[in-house]
This record gives sequence, C-alpha cells and structure tokens, in this order.
Amino acid sequence: MDGILAERLESMGAILVEGAKWCGKTTTCERQAKSRIYIADPLHSKQYLSIAETEISQLLEGATPRLIDEWQDIPELWDAIRHVVDHRDGMGQYILIGSSVLPERKKKRIKHSGTGRYSWLKMRPMSLWESGESSGEVSIGALFAGQGVTTARAIERKLSETAFSVCRGGWPLSVQRTGASALRLARDYCKAVAESDISRYDDIPRDPERVRNLMRSYARLQGTQASVASIRKDMAQHDERSLSEDTIHSYLKALRGIFVIEDAPAWCPALRAKETVRTSDTRYFTDPSIAAASLGVTPDDLVNDLRSFGYFFEGMAMRDLRIYMDALDGDVRHYHDKTGLECDAVLRTWSGAYALAEVKLGGETLVEEGVRTLNKLSSLISNKGKKPPMFMMVVTAVGEFAYRRKEDGIIVCPLSALKN
Repeated sequence: MDGILAERLESMGAILVEGAKWCGKTTTCERQAKSRIYIADPLHSKQYLSIAETEISQLLEGATPRLIDEWQDIPELWDAIRHVVDHRDGMGQYILIGSSVLPERKKKRIKHSGTGRYSWLKMRPMSLWESGESSGEVSIGALFAGQGVTTARAIERKLSETAFSVCRGGWPLSVQRTGASALRLARDYCKAVAESDISRYDDIPRDPERVRNLMRSYARLQGTQASVASIRKDMAQHDERSLSEDTIHSYLKALRGIFVIEDAPAWCPALRAKETVRTSDTRYFTDPSIAAASLGVTPDDLVNDLRSFGYFFEGMAMRDLRIYMDALDGDVRHYHDKTGLECDAVLRTWSGAYALAEVKLGGETLVEEGVRTLNKLSSLISNKGKKPPMFMMVVTAVGEFAYRRKEDGIIVCPLSALKN
C-alpha cells in the first residue's frame, strides 16, 4: 500500500483511502503526509464542524500532501477539495481517509463525483506477505507476465499455526503480539461493530445482540451464496426475535458500509446460457478473524474441525488474493453455475487477463479435488472457444514448496509462498 499510495500521489490531485477500522490506514498515510487534520478528534471536532459551516477552506490549509482523517464527518470537504485541485497546480494535494462509505443522506450533500480529481484506494488488513508469514517466492504479477514456476520455497507452517493466523487476522496491532493477546483484538473489533460502529454509520440505532446474531450467521454461511432468506432462517434458529428480510438488508448494507463484510462478485463469462450461471455474490468478511471472533472459534477448534477450517482458510486466502490483485489493478471473483461447477477465485487484471484458483487446506486428496475442478472449468472455456486462463493454481494451507504439475501445468502453491 505504501508503494501504491506514492504512485497515486504522483498522478492525481486527491486520494481517498477507505477500509475497515484498525487496518492501518492512518499510520500508512501519515508516513507520506506533510500536514494533517483529524476530523473525529474529540478535542476539536466541534470546532472543525463550526469552521466547515463558515469558512471550510481553513480546514484545507497546510503543507501538501495534507491528510484529512475521517473526512466523511464533513461531506462538504469533498467538493471543497475538488475546487482547490482544479485551481492549484500539482498532484498529490490531499489524502482523505474514511472508515465508512457515505450513507445516502450524506451523499446528497456532495455535488460532484470527483472524477478526474480523485483516485480511490481500498485498504485491508495485512496479507501473510505483509505480516512476514509468506516467503513471497511466487509472484502473481510474474505469473500474469508469463513467468513460470518450477519450485519455490514457502514458509512451512503447521495447521495449528495457520489456524492461529486465521483467528488473529491481519490487523497491524495483532500481528505484533503473541498468544491470547494477539487474538483479543478481533473480539474487541466485533464488539465495537455491534455496540457502536454499525449504528454510527447512518445514525440508525440497531440492537447489538441482533447485530451479533447476524454476524454469527454470516460466519456460518461464509464461502456460500446464501440468500437473505437463508440468513434469516439461520438467524431464527438461534434467536427467537427474528428480523425481517428488509431489516437484514439494512444491517448488511451498514456492515458493507463500514467494511466489515466484503462479498466476492460472481464471474459470468459467456460460456453457457445466461440463466445457468449463478450471479449471487459469495459471502465473506474483510478478514477471517471477524468470522472466528463472531462465532467464538479458537485455533484449536479449527484444527479439530477440518471441514469448518476449510471455510475459514478460504476466507483468509480471499483476503490475501484481493490485496495482491489490488496491487495489480485487478480484482477477485467467484464462479458457480447451476450444474454445480464452482471455482473459488477468478483473478482478473485490468487488461482482461484472468487466472483460476481453488483453495484447499492441502493433502493429496483435496489437491486432486481442486485440480479436477480447474481442469473441468478450463475445458469448458476451451470448448466455447474463449481465451484460456493465464494460469491455474491450487492454493493450500500447508506445504514446504510451490510447484507446477507436469501433467497439466497447474500450480500447487501454499498461501505462505504468495505475494502480489
């Protein structure tokens, strides 16, 4: 993110950095800012609001790049910055930081989209490469550039170590800690979401217990295309005070707005008749630790329930793949059709190139299962005369080496060997 931010500051007048609370946005941006203002600072927030109503330009004065933290508390800053960027020479004037997107009622206070003046960046908790738990010997960018993989060393990790990383998450403060202290932050995060953050998003009071129940249901259904009706049914099994589907939609919108959940969009290539490709998003949290903390799951619980562990590991793999593809100006999607053919991750670059990836805990049986899925989808693509994937990969939780299979060219790669 340091490199991406520096590049954007050289090419655009203002940068908006968004992402979950506690993922390191402010610290990262402070390193490149020359002056700063913290709108949510309780000692000065009322003063800033008053200045914004009378002479908002005062808030924009200072050496550039000027960092404005939690700018969304004063939406009018958006248009004021756009005006300054239009009339002042030079790139990298402002860095805006936000822990939530603007709700609809606040969007109405903005007149201009910001196109041509703003660049958007999404920041997530740290990947294994960023936290020092991946060797980084397999570069997704290099694979898209056509460079092959023979063998590459991973940081070999036991299942128990991977389970700990899942429950700890990629929060910068937690990766600096060990033991129970490292696991506590995710629980505190979930508590803050339920008791305050979700209601502060749009100033609509929400029952903390029902928020917790919804997050537990989401965790149980992660990695699936569960409908809101399915979520409601699951919640009803654990809470007599069930929510309507409209209310669940409202809660989910707020959770997305504060970057707690981040679903994977469906990949819908023109392979089959349109009606046979599922278009539902796949349910995920921004970080796997949120799912673990919501359910009260410990690393030992995961090791003792490998089937559930697979879903939690998939959530961590999706987090890392999204981070790496962001660095390549790409994204990650999910394929699932009504025949049951499903691919966990479709990696797409800005140029239209793509790759297919299956996520498995590891072991010969599960790896072969992933290989069969990849070969089946690849054959389907080939039979339709479409552009083939740049590469195919089975991402595993364990393993000492990444390697390319001779028989089909599929890469088997531990998550602890990957980087962007």
